[in-house]
Amino acid sequence: MKNSSGKAHGQVCAQSIAQALAGGLKSHPITIQNVQPELDGGRYAVKREEGDDLVVTAEVFKDGHDKLAAVILHRRMDEKDWHETPMTCVNPGLDLWRGHVRLDNNTYYYYTVAAWTDTYRTFCDELHKKIMASQDVSLELDEGRELLAKVAARAKTQDKKFLNETLKRFDAADYAERGQLLLSDTVGDCVARWPDRSDGSRYDHELEVFVDRIAARYSSWYEMFPRSQGTVPGKSATFKDCERRLPEIRDLGFDVLYFVPIHPIGRSFRKGPDNTLNAGPDDPGSPYAIGSEEGGHTDIQPDLGTLDDFRHLVDEARANGLEVALDFAVQCSPDHPWIRQHPNWFKFRADGTIKYAENPPKKYQDIVNVNFYGPDQEGLWCELRNVILFWVAQGVKIFRVDNPHTKPVPFWEWLIREVRTKHPEVIFLAEAFTRPPVLQMLAKVGFSQSYSYFTWRNFKHELTEYLTELTRSSTIEYLRPNFFANTPDILPEYLQKGGRPAFMIRLVLAATLSSVYGIYNGYELCENAAVPGKEEYLHSEKYDYKVWDWDRPGNIKDLVATVNRVRRENAALQELDNLHFYTAHDDNILFYGKMTPDRANMVFIAVNLDPFDTHECEIELPLFDMHLTDMDNFAVEELISGAKHLWSGARHHVRLDPQVNPAVILRVTPWHHVDFESPSF
Repeated sequence: MKNSSGKAHGQVCAQSIAQALAGGLKSHPITIQNVQPELDGGRYAVKREEGDDLVVTAEVFKDGHDKLAAVILHRRMDEKDWHETPMTCVNPGLDLWRGHVRLDNNTYYYYTVAAWTDTYRTFCDELHKKIMASQDVSLELDEGRELLAKVAARAKTQDKKFLNETLKRFDAADYAERGQLLLSDTVGDCVARWPDRSDGSRYDHELEVFVDRIAARYSSWYEMFPRSQGTVPGKSATFKDCERRLPEIRDLGFDVLYFVPIHPIGRSFRKGPDNTLNAGPDDPGSPYAIGSEEGGHTDIQPDLGTLDDFRHLVDEARANGLEVALDFAVQCSPDHPWIRQHPNWFKFRADGTIKYAENPPKKYQDIVNVNFYGPDQEGLWCELRNVILFWVAQGVKIFRVDNPHTKPVPFWEWLIREVRTKHPEVIFLAEAFTRPPVLQMLAKVGFSQSYSYFTWRNFKHELTEYLTELTRSSTIEYLRPNFFANTPDILPEYLQKGGRPAFMIRLVLAATLSSVYGIYNGYELCENAAVPGKEEYLHSEKYDYKVWDWDRPGNIKDLVATVNRVRRENAALQELDNLHFYTAHDDNILFYGKMTPDRANMVFIAVNLDPFDTHECEIELPLFDMHLTDMDNFAVEELISGAKHLWSGARHHVRLDPQVNPAVILRVTPWHHVDFESPSF
């Protein structure tokens, strides 16, 4: 009975073990953990740009002292088969492995990590140690031959032929030659191509990276109201008027020309000048009150021109090196055709009236919101996707999305993937001045760029803390901040009070701290007339036509053009994650820099954050990080003024007058690398 019971117990135990090994255990013979980059356990894609290397790290280990092999498995979204890239153990004490994959295409990629015991390398390591200890390895040589024969059996083509010939050479060789043969690099490299993966493990998640085009990481935006680009007061400009401005915007150095909504504007509850409720018959209303009897989101306000005129503008902009971006505002005027055609897409109140938009105590009577979870959710979502695809067909590949944080996150995740599956070149900018978790979630689900809190970060500790958060935390994997220095909705207090110097200071900060930045037209004119007590423009063109004098006295157009040229000519300024802050011995002077990995381009910026008073102090260059010593000479070009210096050592003096030179941009070149034939010298 005892033996019978023990046998039955053994059978139950064997079944339990078999079931556990078949999938009941959470661990594996080879552990693969802490794979990076990974966003929320692989739920969302990290972001990169065309031409980037995706650096993947992982902790890989198993029991005992066996050698391991690990690879990155990767494929494009349109591929079925996985490619493999070897990983290297870069820190054996921490079992840390690293590899990298070149991302050449604008699309989604999938990646994960696999590992297995490298039986042959384990054998060679032990054999080498025993030979060096002068031990008898006769038995080990026989075991090595057996391993080699197994590899030859699964190898193919020329490798199979080579291994079979190696076995013949082994059999004919003497004791010493056999060991040398098994340990040779040629044999080892061949064996590595035909590994035994029978005990292999694979990471539990397939991770995702979306590869944007470069413009998602590096671009300079210029925002405008198309209707205010003319010369006749009280009259709408046209797309032809916008075309006449293209050369100037090009010469200012911008590459994205962003239009607020260009669609028909409703008449019901139309807003008058200064956001009043009594619009006259000739007042244009807010372009964000989209929709009238002339059409909706796929139509054009007739005053601006026709769809053919718009296409011509897009082509002319492209010829001037500019890409047109459109505002995508998911809201309607009460006159929008959708309300008559699809009432199920909206909410109605108890008295039967449609519910207009509110943010109490603010009221937006000229706007109604759609009901994303209404009875015809599918029809609404598909129509909004079709709006984007319509404008993509007209040549628009960049969309700034108005207030996405007031719409459902699942909608954006669905919409962006739907569009990118067909048009991966499309870029989405989230205008989400909202709470950090919401802003970050929108970036996670796919937005290419995000508005940021830069607008309200003005002083040294604020800027250092915020930029460190953006560049040294996990957000760097998915959030690209677009540093708009102003917007039609936001005239920051710093610009209101600081005057022209403040505009120069914030321009340099926006353009050099982030690789993506923008200004709303009028910034170059230092426009800062505000509604008293508010961060709003006085007589805002959101509610009226405006005629600008683009050359009015006091403008900073030359500085804008210079800063944008400096960005184009210096690769270090076209990245975000290479930003580092350095010592400046004055709390009013911010000192920071960016360098390319090979140190071929090193740029350092010192900015006086005080728009009223001159400040001067010593700054400290990071010589060690620059691969320089105290004894090295280096050339320094001040890229705004063109001044040139020969420096050595880390500490140098700067004097920054907010009226004349509130900032310096210093390009450092080791003396032995200076090209004296260059025009800059």
